[in-house]
Amino acid sequence: MRPNALRGHLDALILSVLERESLHGYAIMEALQARSGGALDLPTGTLYPALRRLERAGYVQSEWSTVSGRKRRTYQLTASGRGALADERSEWRDFAAVVEGVLRPGAAAGFA
Repeated sequence: MRPNALRGHLDALILSVLERESLHGYAIMEALQARSGGALDLPTGTLYPALRRLERAGYVQSEWSTVSGRKRRTYQLTASGRGALADERSEWRDFAAVVEGVLRPGAAAGFA
């Protein structure tokens, strides 16, 4: 998958992973990779700025904990984040339908 293919969709992907459970950063990367069948191999330099942006927006909140003597920051979806995710899903369905209509072989204006 091309690196720029995530542009504009990364936030929705992260929010979707956090919808099921609270996770630390590395676990978010693993979940994205697993749920995408290995297609999404997100570098930390992409994930952590996105998590900070989502936290500033109020869509996720984080909490520090210590696991086996190591500090971990765990991220959790907020109520605002759930609303943002619902909006993102709706926008994605609309966008995907438009793109499918254009890319379908033989598609032309006015034809279904």
